[in-house]
Amino acid sequence: MKKFTGFFIKECLHLIRDYRTMMILIGMPVIQIILFGFAIRNELNSVNIGILDKSKDEITTELTSKILSSEYFILKEYFTDERQIDTSFKKGHIKEVIIFESGFAEKLKKEGRAEVQIITDASEPNMANLALSYTTSIIQNYSMTLSKGKDQPLIISPEIKMLYNEELKSVFMFVPGIMATLLMLISAMMTSITITKEKEFGTMEVLLASPLKPYQIIFGKVAPYLLLSLVNLALILWISTSVFGMPVRGSYLLLIAECSLFITTALSLGILISTVTSSMQVAMMISLVGLMMPTVLLSGFIFPIENMPWPLQWISHILPAKWFVIIIKNIMLKGTGFSYVYKETAVLVLMTVFLLGLSIKKFKTRL
Repeated sequence: MKKFTGFFIKECLHLIRDYRTMMILIGMPVIQIILFGFAIRNELNSVNIGILDKSKDEITTELTSKILSSEYFILKEYFTDERQIDTSFKKGHIKEVIIFESGFAEKLKKEGRAEVQIITDASEPNMANLALSYTTSIIQNYSMTLSKGKDQPLIISPEIKMLYNEELKSVFMFVPGIMATLLMLISAMMTSITITKEKEFGTMEVLLASPLKPYQIIFGKVAPYLLLSLVNLALILWISTSVFGMPVRGSYLLLIAECSLFITTALSLGILISTVTSSMQVAMMISLVGLMMPTVLLSGFIFPIENMPWPLQWISHILPAKWFVIIIKNIMLKGTGFSYVYKETAVLVLMTVFLLGLSIKKFKTRL
C-alpha cells in the first residue's frame, strides 16, 4: 500500500508540474462553459432595424416609440423612400424594416383595421424568426391597448415579407457556416502538422541545410494543401448547390476568389500553429479544439453575434470565419457584388498578410 501511495503521489506531482496538461484539463472546460453559456442565446437583443413611416401620424409615432423602447431594437435608419431599403439590407446595416402605410391612423379609426408591413433579412432564419416574433407581439399588445373600451376591436394587421429566403430553409443558414468550418479546420489542421512533423521526425536538419529561405520552405509546404483545399471547395460547392439547392445569386468568379482568399487565411493560420508547436499532437489539438468551437459559436452562422456580450463580440472580430460567412451570404443569397463585401475582403487580406509574416518571423527565430 505504501508503494502504491508513493506512486500515486509521484503521478500527482508529475501532473501538477506539467502546466500544459493542467491548462488543457482545467482551462478547456472553463473556456467551453463560458463560450456555450454566453454565445448560445435564444433571446433578442439590440437588433438594427429601419422604419419607413408613410403616414407620420400620432399612432404610427407612438407605435414606433413602443417598438424602440422595448430595448430589443435599435433604429439604425429612418427611410424616406422604399428604394433605399434593398441597398441597406444588402449592406447588412439592418435586419428588419417596418413600413407603415399612408393614412394609417385615419384608416384604423374609420375601418377598424390598418396594415403594417414587416420585412426581415431571412438569410439568417433564426434571427428573422425572433425579430418577427418580437415585433408582432409588440404590435398586438399595442393594438389590444387601443381596443380597450371600444365596441369594435382595432386590428393592426402585419404583412410579412422574408427577403433572400422566403421559405426560411435552414440549409440557407447552415451551408455558409459549414463551408467556413470545414475549410478552416481542413486547411488549418493539414498545415499545422507540416513543419511540426519535420521537427518531430528529426528531418528538420535537411531543410535547415538546404539553400531554401524560410519563406520558400513555408510556401512550399502550403502550396500542395492549397490545391487540395481548392478541390474540397469544389466538392462543397457542388454538393451545396446540387443536393441541398443552395442558390448562387452572385458571381461565381467572385465566390471562388473569396473562398480562395479564406483558404489562404486558414492555411496561414495553420502554418503559424505549426511554427510555434513542437509536436503534431499539440498542433492538432490546437487546430481542432482552439479553432472549431470559436468558428462554430462566434462566426454568427448559428447564433447571432449581436446577442452576445461585448467581450465575445470583440473576439468574433478576430475570427476569419466571421468575415467569410458575411461574404458568402452576400454573394450566394443576396447576389451582391464586390462593392458590398470589400471591407470584409480587406480584413481577410490583412489577416493573411499578418499571419504569414508572423509565421516567417517565428520560423526564422527557430532557425
